[in-house]
Amino acid sequence: MKSAPTPRIIRPVNYLAYGANDLLGAGAMAVLSGWILYFYTTFCGLSAVQATSIFAVARVIDAVASPTIGYLSDNFCATRLGRRFGRRRFFLLLCIPLVASFALLWLSGRSYGYYLGTYVFFEIVYALELIPYETLAAEMSDDYKVKARFAGSRILFGQFSAILAGILPGRIVAYFGSDSAETFLYLGIFFACLFMLVVALVYFFTWEREAGSTQRSETGPVSPGVFAVLKGLYTQMGSTLHIRAFRLHLGMYLGGYISQDIFNAAFTYFIVFALGASLVTASNMLGAMAVVQLISVAAFIQLCLRIHPAPSYRIAVALFSAGVVGFLLLYVFAPAQLQWWLLAPVIAAGLGRGGLNYIPWSLYNYMADVDEIVTGRRREGIFAGVMTFARKAAQAVAVMTVGLVLNWSGFAPSASKQSTGAIAAIVAVLGLGTIALLVLGALVSRRFTLNEFTHGILLEEVRRFRSGCATEAPAGNRAVVEALSGVRYELLWGKSREKQ
Repeated sequence: MKSAPTPRIIRPVNYLAYGANDLLGAGAMAVLSGWILYFYTTFCGLSAVQATSIFAVARVIDAVASPTIGYLSDNFCATRLGRRFGRRRFFLLLCIPLVASFALLWLSGRSYGYYLGTYVFFEIVYALELIPYETLAAEMSDDYKVKARFAGSRILFGQFSAILAGILPGRIVAYFGSDSAETFLYLGIFFACLFMLVVALVYFFTWEREAGSTQRSETGPVSPGVFAVLKGLYTQMGSTLHIRAFRLHLGMYLGGYISQDIFNAAFTYFIVFALGASLVTASNMLGAMAVVQLISVAAFIQLCLRIHPAPSYRIAVALFSAGVVGFLLLYVFAPAQLQWWLLAPVIAAGLGRGGLNYIPWSLYNYMADVDEIVTGRRREGIFAGVMTFARKAAQAVAVMTVGLVLNWSGFAPSASKQSTGAIAAIVAVLGLGTIALLVLGALVSRRFTLNEFTHGILLEEVRRFRSGCATEAPAGNRAVVEALSGVRYELLWGKSREKQ
């Protein structure tokens, strides 16, 4: 058997370059979830239904695109381009110029077809870059703490991008005026240039594991038959949900992120129409919240290592929920000096959101390790495809839901004031919608058992399988691995497939 290669030294520049990509990953999501619905309905003449239909069409296309990209990146080493540039990193190189398409989203006065086409195109480019990128932490290291640092670097940069997404529009509004669509065009141009830079940094300062060096078998070359490819793709997608830890992880991830998507989509409307403040105030509050989130991520990195991820997740849920309740109380009591009163729920929500952003992506880096003991293979790409599809589908559903509720409530596009029914709908979405998803995530987290200790046992058992060790595993190890995988020990390392 071929011995495993000596691990490469991971230096600060590698952590920084890897993390910088979330200026695209989280930055694009922060700008889109916080501003795109407002931009479409205020400056582009689209109704709430037209705007949300764009997200619906994009999700249908993404249902095929994201998992296909993950499947191809797992198998791209079978091609000449994959052998030359890397099965993951080739896609990063391709996307360096393509991410500039983000700026095209923010041109006002175009047709519905234009907005649909530019949004769908950017979503495909986003998936083409992000899915291979999301495999790289697991590719570069197996160490629990190293992966936690990669996740921490990523989310810290993501929070910095959220600060820019929150504060920058306010500064541009102050210069161009609140009635100018150029605010959003310049925002798009700035982020498009930033995205090109960070993708280049990731390409030059990351690497992939040597193919076949640590696993039982690769997934094999891509089949030339289209139907065979699609069958293999969706079979592998479904098989990821057989992994118990991944199912629970998805529940925590979606609970934490959909709650934020709903909150983000409703927040600007809530500040402007429910509280009667300005667009600049909304921008300032989003920026202040992002600053608090940056501090929170640093704190939750240490907290997860001390008391483990699941309890830390529930603390984050409690903090974010407290912040949402605080915003609702401000609506009810309408105090004077509103901007100062806003700081209290902004701080509480920011502390919780920082943890909810960090913890799921930290845990994601270990999912391929759980999958390996079940299948005997490394399938980071297909997991990244499922994660990215789930993330974008969740964001689209959240934004679509907000748009449809606003339309049902009588929301008037481009109006400076809204009806009592529309304002009540905004308040209900921001409060009840956000908290309901947080409760769901907290309930799922109570069954999640992956932490530093159980991950160590998992890797110990993976090494036993790789070496072909015939001795019986300790009973404690069996229980841990079965709890993480959801598969009986006798059926691990690909044996469950062989019995089918």
